[in-house]
Amino acid sequence: MEGAWDIAFVLFHVWLSIVVGLIVLPAMFGVSLGFTDIYIKVLVKTLEVIAWCSFLLLYLVSFQIHNVFSGIIEKDDGSMEEEIGELRRSHPKNLAGGDFTLCDAFYFCKKGIENIVEDQVTQRFTSEELASWNLLTRTNNNFRYISVRLTIIWGLGVFIRYCILLPLRITLAVIGLSWLVIGTTLVGLLPSSNAKNWLSDLVHITCYRICARALSATIRYHNKENRPKKGGICVANHTSPIDIVILANDGCYAMVGQVHGGLMGVIQRSMVRSCPHVWFERSEMKDRHAAAKRLKDHIADKTKLPILIFPEGTCINNTSVMMFKKGSFEIGGTIYPVAIKYDPQFGDAFWNSAKYNMVSYILRMMTSWAIVCNVWYLLPMTRQDGEDAVHFANRVKSAIAQQGGLVDLSWDGGLKREKVKESFKEEQQKMYSSMIVGLDSGLAFSLSL
Repeated sequence: MEGAWDIAFVLFHVWLSIVVGLIVLPAMFGVSLGFTDIYIKVLVKTLEVIAWCSFLLLYLVSFQIHNVFSGIIEKDDGSMEEEIGELRRSHPKNLAGGDFTLCDAFYFCKKGIENIVEDQVTQRFTSEELASWNLLTRTNNNFRYISVRLTIIWGLGVFIRYCILLPLRITLAVIGLSWLVIGTTLVGLLPSSNAKNWLSDLVHITCYRICARALSATIRYHNKENRPKKGGICVANHTSPIDIVILANDGCYAMVGQVHGGLMGVIQRSMVRSCPHVWFERSEMKDRHAAAKRLKDHIADKTKLPILIFPEGTCINNTSVMMFKKGSFEIGGTIYPVAIKYDPQFGDAFWNSAKYNMVSYILRMMTSWAIVCNVWYLLPMTRQDGEDAVHFANRVKSAIAQQGGLVDLSWDGGLKREKVKESFKEEQQKMYSSMIVGLDSGLAFSLSL
């Protein structure tokens, strides 16, 4: 029995030495030995072969399915006035003018059915569809049954991901988080000084680099000269909780968020000892003025780290950017937009919080092949004269969407959990009323009531 324990101890010692020597230490110094790059290249070649095999085997079936289902919904991009006008002109009696006609109801029926089948909002809260299979069961539950050879390759992939990559990534994550808690706690004991700030930045960035290795993350940063500077606000599109890890690999930020309990609370309390992160109590989160004041006080001090904020307020599936909440753009200061775009071929980074809790999501990330993404730093932006916070937020959002190749949507991400606001319904009613009455939309709507 003692011999077995000795062997287990030796194996654990060798395992830990390899992890620390070949992964942790290079990560702490920002050095890559090239293992991840080789792994990604091999993975790309493998997935390309799998994609061709799947394509050849399913060509006929997919071609038939495409012919049957393509073109069910062909949405028009015209305005309400244009589409209703076209509908009236196509009527045998060539209806025109501003009077109400019964055929107008067909426009609203058509739009309603289109949105029931495929609306712009709901599909943003589901995983992004892939053009080809990436050997993950979560992507397509049926591909692995296509042929015996493909099933064997899939089984080999399961063994690699769960028996080799998962233990390695858990080890790295434990080391990274332990270093974060211990390091920030020790730095927090030091008196305020430039040396303390430097050590705090060092602890944070080394921790995030180790955590990035725990996800086999390959990150490409573009336009580094536009990186957020102290006293500013960094805003980015939000796909996943690991967005923080992705951005903090290339610079330090002051985090903004609600105070939590449990393990997350321990991490938050240790982090705030060494760095002025902005954690809000639940009561403060509801008080917009108190929250805005704390953020203004932070950016007023040009020696403090830039604040990192995700104005969407929820995770979107990396295909689009939804409405930015205006609060981040009301407090003043320089805005540093950042666009993040993940490659879903290697793993789905989107966190569907309605379907998976945090533990399940982290497990999915650690059993994916890798996390590959691009990060673009955009030129800093400031609020123009006469521009309100809403228009400023939309301008920043459009810039991020354009750079990241994402769809720019005006819908509120809060629709993920809430019903459509009455104001949205009233806006459509106002538009139709203005067509019928021929007056200003607000006055027409009031008269129609």
